[in-house]
Amino acid sequence: MFQGETAISIDDKGRLAIPTAFRDLVAGACGNRLVLTYNPYEAGCLWLYPESVWQTVRDQVNALPNAKKVHRNLQLKLVGAATVLEPDNSGRVLLPGSHRNAAGIEKRAVLLGMGSKLELWSEQAHLAQIRHTIVEDDISDAMLDLRI
Repeated sequence: MFQGETAISIDDKGRLAIPTAFRDLVAGACGNRLVLTYNPYEAGCLWLYPESVWQTVRDQVNALPNAKKVHRNLQLKLVGAATVLEPDNSGRVLLPGSHRNAAGIEKRAVLLGMGSKLELWSEQAHLAQIRHTIVEDDISDAMLDLRI
């Protein structure tokens, strides 16, 4: 289970070092393999799945009927863009330039542990999300039962 927020740097070669707090999880629970893909719902963010979790997500997305354009678009952004990443001996992964450019991730980024996956945000997009306050009109029925 991934949890927590870490400000990270992307080196000149496009690599990020997986924070030590996540390295054991990635090595053990993930078999040292992550799958990188786009976040289809929010700009400025990439998703990193453990390979075993990714396989279930991939199969669910691919099972959607291709007759709907929104299904094809989701398949394009998730499955079509997916790439396997394996950390090197120093715990670094190389982020493809196409993914970094599309998400606007440059030198500084934020890595979030979101339970079953990691989210990699551009610094600017993350700040915009954090600064956005949830107002009463945003609250869903499911949120009403939360005791936070």
